[in-house]
Amino acid sequence: MFEKLVVIEPVSLIPEAEKKLYDYAKEVIIYNDIPKNAEEIIKRIGNADGVLLSYTSNIGKDVLDKCSNIKYIGMCCSLYSPESANVDILAANEKGIVVYGIRDYGDEGVVEYVLSELIRYLHGFGEKQWKELPLELTDLKVGVIGLGTSGRMIANTLKYMGADLYYFSRTRKKEEEEKGIEYLPLDALLKHVDVIFTCLNKNVILMQDKEFESFGNGKIMFNTSIGPSHDIDALKSWLSDGSNEFFCDSLGALGDEELLNHPNVNCMNVSSGRTKQAFDRLSEKVIENIEKFLNMKNN
Repeated sequence: MFEKLVVIEPVSLIPEAEKKLYDYAKEVIIYNDIPKNAEEIIKRIGNADGVLLSYTSNIGKDVLDKCSNIKYIGMCCSLYSPESANVDILAANEKGIVVYGIRDYGDEGVVEYVLSELIRYLHGFGEKQWKELPLELTDLKVGVIGLGTSGRMIANTLKYMGADLYYFSRTRKKEEEEKGIEYLPLDALLKHVDVIFTCLNKNVILMQDKEFESFGNGKIMFNTSIGPSHDIDALKSWLSDGSNEFFCDSLGALGDEELLNHPNVNCMNVSSGRTKQAFDRLSEKVIENIEKFLNMKNN
């Protein structure tokens, strides 16, 4: 068991999972607001040996240096790489602190969001319509950039509904190519498709001026990444043509609050992955990580 487990901010656990935390620690402290700064995080953690946090706060080396009792940090949010994490994992590892995160808990909602928005825009079900006549997904040329879990789900769903699918990623995905999802180098993909989905890790800025120039005008871009997949000024320049349309669900994915009012930007400013089912999956994985750590500690 932990001597003291502190949840430093809201982490979206369902009530059953939150109650279960008390089975893993002699003392549990749960905060229901986001700490304002590192000093407050340090104060909240205190002498705890277990810490849970979401994506809204950062635990850096300065916090780790002051909280010397920490043995475990559970990230109740996506962890893809140390570079994109909101915990200094390298510094934590140097101190012997185990850091676990979770993955693939909100992707279903993201797929439903992009499918809904794309169909509405193609058919003109909302205030906008892409072409003069309504269009189906049939034969629509779509490029998915980044073929992780959500990218694969988007590609397979659109492929099933009749779109022509192409992808670019750092590594070739033979199993997806066998399904008819064709690989193209990035520049070739951008020139060939009418719609792109960027499904990249946090802090990966791929769409610069050169890429937008290759993509061209009269096009549609969706960003499903946690943060911007684009350079802000490059996006503004691309949007200035007036014939391009940009979609994302949250301000974090957009990257610039001023763009919320742009006529060619469609941003609900709501995370599409935060559904009841996502919270269920998140909670299950957070609890599994705690049990995994405690079992490892006892063996």
